[in-house]
Amino acid sequence: MKKVKTMTRTETRTKTRAKARTVWVRAGAGRYGVVCAAGLLRRAGREIAKLGRFSSVHVVSSPKVWRAVGKVFAGSFARGAAPVVHLFDDAEAAKNLATVELLTRKLVRAGADRKSLLVAVGGGVVGDVTGFVAAAYLRGVALVQVPTTLVAQVDSAVGGKTGVNLPEGKNLVGGFYPPRLVLVDPEALGSLPEREFRGGLAEVIKYGVIADARLFAYLEENLEKILRREAGALEHIIRRSIEIKAWVVSKDERESGLREILNYGHTFGHALESATRYRRYQHGEAVAWGMMCAALLGYGVVHTPGDTVSRIVALIKRVGPLPGWPKTSPKKLFDAMHADKKARGGRVRFVLAPRLGEASSYDDVPAKMVECVLRCAPECLQRPVVEIVSEATGMGRG
Repeated sequence: MKKVKTMTRTETRTKTRAKARTVWVRAGAGRYGVVCAAGLLRRAGREIAKLGRFSSVHVVSSPKVWRAVGKVFAGSFARGAAPVVHLFDDAEAAKNLATVELLTRKLVRAGADRKSLLVAVGGGVVGDVTGFVAAAYLRGVALVQVPTTLVAQVDSAVGGKTGVNLPEGKNLVGGFYPPRLVLVDPEALGSLPEREFRGGLAEVIKYGVIADARLFAYLEENLEKILRREAGALEHIIRRSIEIKAWVVSKDERESGLREILNYGHTFGHALESATRYRRYQHGEAVAWGMMCAALLGYGVVHTPGDTVSRIVALIKRVGPLPGWPKTSPKKLFDAMHADKKARGGRVRFVLAPRLGEASSYDDVPAKMVECVLRCAPECLQRPVVEIVSEATGMGRG
């Protein structure tokens, strides 16, 4: 079995100015800042103005997001400099090439040119689609990300990944296109529906598993405060997640090695999303299922300790209930994994964590072990945690 990459610690570069903190991300096109501060939406226009002059500013958002934050965001721009607003349905099922065409044609009709700026205001779907549109429109226009969901703030808005889904799989069409700036306002999460907020915590738990055991312990100890969205706890986990993501993508912008660890739980999760046509799960919910499956697989393949499997599963289950496992055969789910963009030469690759705070990408994982997890997961992961570990023990070691 080939071990591809590992990460045991993080390094970050941060700059504090007043209450705002900027985490810098290195990219091939130059570095960009991720600014994180409560109340940032109210001065977003001033932050964007620091980037320089643009011929026009075009905001891409969704109707529900714009109802929640549009007045505050638009009001942050100078008088006479209000952005043009383009709205689209941000359901995962709308993350496709048809939406890309819809938005690019809107930009043409609005007179957007190569000196225009696109600003994505919304969750992961809005950010991924707008990023792809920015990369493709007139062969590239400037982009700013303003994430308003937890998943987007801690993960998808940072790192420059853009793209859309195909019926055959998730994010199969896209590119790496870093933004000029990312503005993260934890206060924007105040209006986020409970289901979306809880689903987003899966990505935060992921960072604890793959890179920071102290963050994982903090989540265990402070989960109730986080679920109540207490400002101090929420800002801490958002900033720490951004720091980890920034460190990883600065080292490996185009996912040639280290960046693969960010896909912990995603191989299983993307298969679940694809098999259910992106209609049953929100992304974070699918990742939550995927991380529990990856923990079980890690027990059998890389000897993840039983108590670590127990802690991962227990923390995910404490976050809240998940949509049930689909009535889909293990074979269909395994086949969906082969269409995953991380597969190479027909081999499915899995990110596994031998211990908390460390993860690696592995190929040549025995198919029978994966099929065992897929077969056992629907029933096994519904049980008390102590029984789950016992079930994992019955899988045997690789």
